[in-house]
Amino acid sequence: MTLADHPLRQELANELHARPFPSLGAPGQAAFLAIGPAEDVPRDMETERAHLLALLDWFGAPHPQPGATHWSGQIGRHRLKWESHTEFSTYMILSDGPSEPPFREGLAGFPADWLATAPGQKLTSALIRVELAAGEDEIARRAEAWFVAESMAVSRVLDDQLIVAGDFRIDPAGHMRFAVFARPGTGERRIGRVVQRLCEIETYKTMAMLGLAQARGMGPRIGALEKRLSDLVAEMAAGPGDPAATLAVLLEVSAELEKLRAQSGFRSGATRAYETLVNQRIGVLREARFGGRQTFAEFMMRRFDPAMRTVESTDRRLAAMSERAARAGDLLRTRVDVERSAQNQDLLSSMDRRADAQLRLQHTVEGLSVVAISYYAVSLATYLLAPLAYPLGVDKTALTAALVLPVVALVWLMLQRIRKRLH
Repeated sequence: MTLADHPLRQELANELHARPFPSLGAPGQAAFLAIGPAEDVPRDMETERAHLLALLDWFGAPHPQPGATHWSGQIGRHRLKWESHTEFSTYMILSDGPSEPPFREGLAGFPADWLATAPGQKLTSALIRVELAAGEDEIARRAEAWFVAESMAVSRVLDDQLIVAGDFRIDPAGHMRFAVFARPGTGERRIGRVVQRLCEIETYKTMAMLGLAQARGMGPRIGALEKRLSDLVAEMAAGPGDPAATLAVLLEVSAELEKLRAQSGFRSGATRAYETLVNQRIGVLREARFGGRQTFAEFMMRRFDPAMRTVESTDRRLAAMSERAARAGDLLRTRVDVERSAQNQDLLSSMDRRADAQLRLQHTVEGLSVVAISYYAVSLATYLLAPLAYPLGVDKTALTAALVLPVVALVWLMLQRIRKRLH
């Protein structure tokens, strides 16, 4: 007998081996492209897959398995590596051998007609040139010729097996540029891993910076809401005012804040995730300084990290304003409760006064009732006893007078007993 496997065991085990690193020798080139849907347009995975298949059919390459999220293989004289991510798809074309002049080929490995029909827009594109290290002076000279000195970052990576350089600027052709200088004997897989890391750093950095654009766009709206909320709290502190009008304004401000938080929630969370990935990818390079120039980590610390702190500050600002609005609502609710308690107290006092008046009126009515009932009782008793009193020589008037006090007393006692039973 054999023990049955969990239905997801094979799939989960294969997931650890998904998205293998490319292999690239020195000299060589890589062209990287990240495509995502247009703003406010839902992503269509089927259209993206059809676009990939169109590229593979162009070169007569085999198709990936249905539902696959990555594919790598030969297309013409190049090698293609495709990956589908949560928000975008990436294409990397790798070529062996030198190319002169540097960075001139651009995205020539992708057919122009295929690029024109891409489903979405270009998030980023990068050109990576791989060369054999030919002395540190020559590396420095080439890096200075290829990149803008002010923002250029150069560092030794992976125990000084390779040297990477870049300036994170878009060149006149619309691409980022990176250079990788490999020491003689460096393996193709190690070079491929570094090239992959550089592409990931650029892509995740771009996606993280989308959060900065959102934070800047929300700035004026947040400022206006903050002023309205401050004015509202000041009005509440100045006097009682109109609770209904104050509540209407407070609800409007709170609804707008919740709308902003709902709109920014996904992008803010994604920004934090992409920021973590950027820092992780730089960390695994194990950078060391080259010729006194800034490293990739230092570049990000000086330029990228402040942008991420702006996004984080905007999130905290929105959260703090939501808490202020909630506290203002609690204060307004407390004020309304106090006013309502005072109104209830007045109402109870008024009810007590009315009850006292009703009690006095009831006592008066009870006295009148004794008189009225006694009157009819005396009349009935007179009619009943008159025939008996006449032979005895008792006058009717005297009989009536004699019956008044006993009848009134009996009626009064009877009403008292009835009232005691009711109470």
